Formats: sequence, C-alpha cells, structure tokens
Amino acid sequence: MTAWFNRQDDPIGANPDDVPTGEIAAHLIAAADAESNPEVQRLRDERAALIQLCLYALDRARSCGVAVRIEEGLADVGVTALRPDGEPFDPARHEAGGTVSTSDTTLANTVAETEVVGFADGDTLLRAPVVTVYTAQDTL
Repeated sequence: MTAWFNRQDDPIGANPDDVPTGEIAAHLIAAADAESNPEVQRLRDERAALIQLCLYALDRARSCGVAVRIEEGLADVGVTALRPDGEPFDPARHEAGGTVSTSDTTLANTVAETEVVGFADGDTLLRAPVVTVYTAQDTL
C-alpha cells in the first residue's frame, strides 16, 4: 500500500510488485462490489479525500515545480486539469470570472483565458475552471 502514490518512474522505493500510481487500489475495487462491500466504499472515500487535499495544496503551492508535480500526480490517478482556452464558453462547465471585448466576431462567447484551472475526476467535475470570456465589441 505504501507505493500507491509512488510514480512508476521514481526509483526511490520502487518495487515491481507495487501498485502503480494510476491504479490506486484498482485491483481491490475491481474485485469487489461497492454496494455490498464497505471496504470498497472506504477506499473510494479515502481517494476522494486525498484528491481534495491535493487540490487544496495545489491552490497554495508557491513553487511552480511543486504545483506541476501535484498536477502530474493527480493526472496519474485520473484527475485531469481543465484549461478550456479557445473553447466555446459553456456556463454549465465554466465559471465566468470576467470578460474582454474583441472586434473579432468569431471569438465572441469563446474562452479567452483560464484564470483558475478546473479539475475533473473522470466524468465528474470537481471544480469548474474560472475563465475570461470574449464578448463582441460594441460598434455604432
């Protein structure tokens, strides 16, 4: 169990029998039915708590290297960063933090910039990205 959070390419404590990072207890979860096995639910709850703790630490990381490593670790367990720059703005998936006007009408209602990175765990949105949205410039 100690190797659940070790990177596969990390030689420190590497053991070929250890479970790779991206498979946190996957063999245990796959082997049991979550509804009838409280141990599986406990593992899922612990995983969710660890992910939330990582997001908390990521938001407060002062070192770019630490932030990158936390984001890589989250990606290793299936939690993806959401940076929707250039995508159409979708209020169901994005939180508008501001707008910027543009004379290019093809950019209207498109994400100009991601202010705060969002995260998803598979299909589950953990945190919507906060974005700046292009708006059409008023012309008279």
